[in-house]
Amino acid sequence: MATPTVRILGIDPGSRTTGWGVIDSSGYKSLHIAHGCLAVGAGELPERLLKILRGLSELIGEYRPEEVAIEETFVNRANPQSALVLGQARGAAICAIAGAGVPMAEYAAAQVKMAIVGNGRADKDQVQHMVKVLLNLQQKLATDASDALAVALTHAHVRGTRVRAGIALSKSWG
Repeated sequence: MATPTVRILGIDPGSRTTGWGVIDSSGYKSLHIAHGCLAVGAGELPERLLKILRGLSELIGEYRPEEVAIEETFVNRANPQSALVLGQARGAAICAIAGAGVPMAEYAAAQVKMAIVGNGRADKDQVQHMVKVLLNLQQKLATDASDALAVALTHAHVRGTRVRAGIALSKSWG
């Protein structure tokens, strides 16, 4: 029995640049559809958050993902202010997802690195390299887009494992 294809949007939220990547996943195979970055600039935070909300809403409308995966906020004890701002950017992204009614999964950065590289402390170059290998991409990827594709691939792996194990898929993956 063939595994149905599911379209997944991966998001790497950022307050100035939010990466996104779309893949189609079927069983053990994932196909790159599109990727990019929402560069929201250096304006006031409320305007940047609105750009994230609107930009992701447009992407969801254009690519029609069946599921969305988003990276969790990394809490840096040395700079809690940037974690708060990043959390707000992530909140704007979550509002776009919720507004579209698409199921969402959340993954910690270490989970993504472990799923893609096999090492939860892998650096960004290692993640980018493996994303290119896994999706058979030749072009250079912006770091934020690469990270978003890694989040989408992580979700594809997790959902595939759940399907193969007979674990029910749910509306909320969190």
